[in-house]
Amino acid sequence: HVEETGGPVSESARQQLDRALRLAEELGARTVTVSGSSVAEEILRYARAHNVTKIIAGRPQRPWWARLLWSSVADQIIKGCGAIDVYMISAPAAVAPAPSAEVAVPATPRRYYVYTVVVVALITVMGGLLHRALAPTNLTMLYLLGVVVVALRWGRWPAAVAATLSVLAFDFFFVPPELTFVVADTQYLLTFAGLLIVGLVIGRLASRTREQANAARRREVSTAALQALSGELAAASDLDAILRAIERHVSATFRRQVAVFLPGRRGVEARLVSPGFPLDDSERAVATWVFDHGQPAGYGTETLAGANARYFPLRTARGIAGVMGVRPTIPTDRLNPEQRQLLETFASQAAVAIERAQLAEQAREAHLSRETERLQTVILNAISHDLRTPLASIVGALSSLTEQEASLDDVAKRELLETAQQEAQRLARLVSNLLDMTRLEAGAIALRREFHDVADLVGSTLAQLADATRTREIVVDVPTDLPMVLIDFVPMTQALANLVDNALKYSPPESPVEIWAGVEGSEVRVTVADRGPGIPEIELARVFDKFYRIRRPGEPGGVGLGLAIAKGFVEAHGGRIWAAARPGGGTMVTIALAVAPLPKGTEKASDERTQAAHPGRR
Repeated sequence: HVEETGGPVSESARQQLDRALRLAEELGARTVTVSGSSVAEEILRYARAHNVTKIIAGRPQRPWWARLLWSSVADQIIKGCGAIDVYMISAPAAVAPAPSAEVAVPATPRRYYVYTVVVVALITVMGGLLHRALAPTNLTMLYLLGVVVVALRWGRWPAAVAATLSVLAFDFFFVPPELTFVVADTQYLLTFAGLLIVGLVIGRLASRTREQANAARRREVSTAALQALSGELAAASDLDAILRAIERHVSATFRRQVAVFLPGRRGVEARLVSPGFPLDDSERAVATWVFDHGQPAGYGTETLAGANARYFPLRTARGIAGVMGVRPTIPTDRLNPEQRQLLETFASQAAVAIERAQLAEQAREAHLSRETERLQTVILNAISHDLRTPLASIVGALSSLTEQEASLDDVAKRELLETAQQEAQRLARLVSNLLDMTRLEAGAIALRREFHDVADLVGSTLAQLADATRTREIVVDVPTDLPMVLIDFVPMTQALANLVDNALKYSPPESPVEIWAGVEGSEVRVTVADRGPGIPEIELARVFDKFYRIRRPGEPGGVGLGLAIAKGFVEAHGGRIWAAARPGGGTMVTIALAVAPLPKGTEKASDERTQAAHPGRR
């Protein structure tokens, strides 16, 4: 459709146009609306710009005298088509369409003509004041200026009225004999004709400029609205943000309520519904039909027209991603073809964004599934190894005691029992780590915080690892003036024990493991250091991941949960934990806990805690 820049469109013509374009879209066509001063010129310009080779045009049924006076649009297309083939279609006059409830573009308001009369009257008054100083022919410039002003402000037909009234006013008030329409000098007839023709031409050109500016402004608004929607959809991080952006922009641009339906487990489900949108079973049925058939339906269409809203399929290259329903806040507010095309472009942008979010979610689920499978494999391999080794040792020790009890002396029996006990403790620690990690993942850790001394924390940790530290040197340096920390003692002891056990496991037997504490700013820091082979810098952050292990030949294996559990317990207390390379070789793992103010009446550490802070070397 070519929207001519010249004059309003009648209500019946607008209704017929909307109906024709809507029918074409429902039949699978792509409609385009452009604006211009000549229908034939715009059609040919669009055809050449898009490499069109064939044009189908309708030949209007007009009387012979009309065909002699001016050529039709079809004739103009044929004259300027060049290498483009033009097919002429003839048909009898169409029956007038039934009245529609659609709101058409309004005609020129009557008040514009009133304003035009006022402008001509003001110019006439001004001319009366200047009549003695100016020649009558010079007054015509004032009237031409008034015609230009009317054309720019109120359009072509008010400008034509202004030109006609200007000629009559000039003749009546300023051409001798004055106050009559009689002309004494026939030369003024040429002035009248020139004023009328120039006024009409200037009015036409000025009104065309105004209409082109209005059309450019409408396109600018549409482009800005589409750009704003595209930008916000591109920046949206998840599906909910995309749906909120769709609702906000459609409501602001078209004054319509929005509902978005996406496929779910029970068919098409409403994921977004604007307040006031009449969502009932019949509306859901229309949305389901649109999703199944991929065609618009509902209010304003020929399909399921009894619905309260118009539903668009959100179509992408992969299929129908969903359905968008729009309902006017004012029942009689219908979209014109340009607005409908913009809304369909909104729907296309929304479909692409929704598909992107759905693909991203599927990618996350696929990645999670792969990670889950990988972790399951790691868990099975690690647990099967760590369970099989202590169980084999326990079974072997107990079998030896059972089968060779008579031939074994007390020392051998004691060694076998100690071996079984150590392996059972190792198995118990493994099961405890698995349970702790399960609790952390489920968020089932309920902390009961109390004020405790750091020396007590270190002493309890070493007591828990008494068997493992019996043959190793542990160096402890905990100052006596450290502030107390607000912690749940048991989980924090387990976290520190995991750090010490890790240091014992991965450091040479002849090297000591050191534990020291201090205050840095508003934090109490406890560090466990060893002289082991160290951790590569690129893997310092990953050692706290679940089931992550640095594999080196000859080193003991493990499930890879100790440091992950320590991190979970520390962060549950609001603290921090990190690993760093130790100067001179080895690794340092530090726990940092915030210093909390002591409640009134709380005493500092007792003498026993002071002694625990300096246990010396073991």
